[in-house]
Amino acid sequence: MAVGSIEFPHMHAVSGIKLGTICAGIKQAERDDLLLIEMAENSTCAAVFTQNAFCAAPVLVAKEHLVRQPRYLLINSGNANAGTGEPGLRDARKTCTAVAKVGGVSSEQVLPFSTGVIGESLPVAKLIKALPELHANLIDNNWDKAAHAIMTTDTFAKGYSKVFEISGQMITITGISKGAGMIQPNMATMLGFLATDAKISQENLQKCLVMAVEPSFNRITVDGDTSTNDACVLMASGKSLLPEIMPGSDAMQQFQQAVQDACMHLAEAIIRDGEGATKLIRIKVQQAKSNAEAVEVAKTIAHSPLVKTAFFASDPNWGRILAAVGRSGLENLDVNKISIYLDDACIVESGGRASSYTEAAGQKIMDQQEITVTVILERGELEQQVLTCDFSYDYVRINAEYRT
Repeated sequence: MAVGSIEFPHMHAVSGIKLGTICAGIKQAERDDLLLIEMAENSTCAAVFTQNAFCAAPVLVAKEHLVRQPRYLLINSGNANAGTGEPGLRDARKTCTAVAKVGGVSSEQVLPFSTGVIGESLPVAKLIKALPELHANLIDNNWDKAAHAIMTTDTFAKGYSKVFEISGQMITITGISKGAGMIQPNMATMLGFLATDAKISQENLQKCLVMAVEPSFNRITVDGDTSTNDACVLMASGKSLLPEIMPGSDAMQQFQQAVQDACMHLAEAIIRDGEGATKLIRIKVQQAKSNAEAVEVAKTIAHSPLVKTAFFASDPNWGRILAAVGRSGLENLDVNKISIYLDDACIVESGGRASSYTEAAGQKIMDQQEITVTVILERGELEQQVLTCDFSYDYVRINAEYRT
């Protein structure tokens, strides 16, 4: 169940980027589960990865290979190849070698990515067998199939695409992501792949991606669990007519905003598709001393099972939000200065229930599919937002049955 009406957008092809999909039968045989992305020669590639100490084998290998001017990305769903030790690393490298053979590049120019069940061996033979046909399927206008091939418990494919103008030249940015559960990124997203035809150095592309990830994928949470496989990749083919984008230029500022817009859209789509989600919750913390404390307060609210289940029940139990703010760990917190709102209804002020608040007003807001919680700390001037969703019966069912 997704929150809101979600339609897969028209996806603009990115010159210099080709995609192919196939069903390799990794965990199921009903839909494509293997994606290959080819970058034109001289493309640049940036990536960020999970900070989970048990990061998956493909993450380790992709980190190693990122410095070698990648030409291919290989992504499988249905198996995470995580918690698999040294054999998992060997399996990830075998897939890179196999891609390199069909693509005519070195194995270090292949980045592997996996998503699915943790702790099971990657069925390497199935992947390698599918590669020749997969490589033959590469075309530039295949983003729709690509978005579907990387899905696991997702209920809809997630995509973003826009053509915009910089200095009189048209630039394209197109991307896809996947994720619905085990969502509390600590660097990037669950899996996300974005591409542009802009020309930009790897160093500057990496800076753009890191900056875009922080207010987008690093500000969402479904269940507070950081995956072993999180990765987000930004590719730049350099095929547009725009001169190389340089630091400090107007073109860089415009490009940075475009990348951030794409990441923000894909991040919100993930929360709308949170496992079992029926509501989208925006948590804004204002007048904080630092961005870090604003995020801490917002995530404390977002991670509270009591808050999340109250939202699912449409129960205006504002005391649960108040309690979450109070235990967020802020030093010298003056609770008498704090105000808390559900949309435009003030629910807490002067250390307790707002005098203007009525249960009827709270109920009307809680019945909505999309709700904004605003916490005003009166400690500074900084503000941050975190997106989350409710906890439903279906969240428990989906995760209880995940391996069956």
